[in-house]
Amino acid sequence: MRLAWFSPWPPQTSGVAGRSVEVTRALAARGWGLDVFVDRAQVPSATRAADGPPAPGEIRVQSAHDFVWRHHRHQHDLVVYQAGNSTAHAFIWPYLLRYPGLTILHDAHVHHARGAALITPASAAAYRAAFAFDHPDLSPDLAELAVWGFDGAYSFLWPMIRSVILASRAVGVHTRGGARALQAACPDAHIDYIALGMGREVPPATSDRAEARLALGLDADAIVFGVFGGLTADKRVPVILESFARLRRLDPRVHLLLAGAPDPRLGLPDLIAALNLAPHVTLAPALDDDGFERAIASVDVSLNLRWPTARETSGPWLQALAAARATVVIDLEQHAHLPALDPQTWTQRPGPGRNDPITVAIDVLDEAHSLDLAMTRLAGDAALRDRLGRAARTWWEREHTTTRMVDEYAHLIARVAQQPAGTPPSLPEALSPDPLDYTRELVRPFGDLTCTLF
Repeated sequence: MRLAWFSPWPPQTSGVAGRSVEVTRALAARGWGLDVFVDRAQVPSATRAADGPPAPGEIRVQSAHDFVWRHHRHQHDLVVYQAGNSTAHAFIWPYLLRYPGLTILHDAHVHHARGAALITPASAAAYRAAFAFDHPDLSPDLAELAVWGFDGAYSFLWPMIRSVILASRAVGVHTRGGARALQAACPDAHIDYIALGMGREVPPATSDRAEARLALGLDADAIVFGVFGGLTADKRVPVILESFARLRRLDPRVHLLLAGAPDPRLGLPDLIAALNLAPHVTLAPALDDDGFERAIASVDVSLNLRWPTARETSGPWLQALAAARATVVIDLEQHAHLPALDPQTWTQRPGPGRNDPITVAIDVLDEAHSLDLAMTRLAGDAALRDRLGRAARTWWEREHTTTRMVDEYAHLIARVAQQPAGTPPSLPEALSPDPLDYTRELVRPFGDLTCTLF
């Protein structure tokens, strides 16, 4: 099997980049050849590879601009696109919409990323066309919100995903809820759930946790809550700080670890100071991958909240499950299949199967109150934390190992590669412009010319 693989790539600070490295290495170990196409401006290691296709077991990282001529020489059995709701994927969209392949959606909403790619200082015509195509049931005037800079939370209302799905031969989604919703929206599309694998194969020992606490300056006897990843408003950091301040008045043993880069717009130091929490909050903004994993292992409870959401599976949450940590999430569509406790009653909510609860899921419409209930109970109940952590690890071993992820990738890729490519959909010209238009414009003064490009 020979693959063209479009993805963010190290040193880009993207969780997708790390997962792509893991999956491509595992597929190469199975004898597959892979050309990884990247944004050359962001990945200095990209180099021009030999003119032939990749050899079995070979991974070649090169500029996306080398894809088109290789494609016309039929060097790959399938194109795989890693798509997500961040600007790290901006270079991928033109290829995805013109050269159908297997699209792996890390987010079921991509409006922010599509808007950032399509709205330019020169024109917003392409964005307007894309919005109208993706949401034909809405007034096209709604596109003006983003055109005039009012994107933000509004963009979560409209996913801008229809063109991406229709342009793909098949779609893999990392959340079961996201896969169901997208299949309902596009019933004729081939959409599959594919497990996201992330976290350490060997859970941390007690000594590992003690060493991690020492390195972070955390008291060995503290009850530590943690927030991991980018520290933004949609990670509910202000709400968490307020709940933590209330908990501190009830239980002085508690401490809060914030591990990740703060969004400057959040004004995090001022928020902490206003609540008189400075001695009780530890900031760790610049951990490497190993330090980040160790930090997750150091806490008693990981708070993995996100709202609004692009219906993604949280990487740090999976790492917390792998580390056998108790966790708290918001009860959202992508979490509907999880065996979870409701902090209003501390009973397990109805759901499929008979699995032990692995997390606490709070109602976003009762967020502050439910978070208070969850944090207070978890701070004082070590036995509950232990039960949740052990069940979380068991769930992770079944659902989210790297081995399972790679197996599901391999199965889906092999299946899609064997299927007929079909006829590409008819997309608005602004979404799939003819790449030779500019060339034709340049040679127009010289009359009719013909040449073979590939």
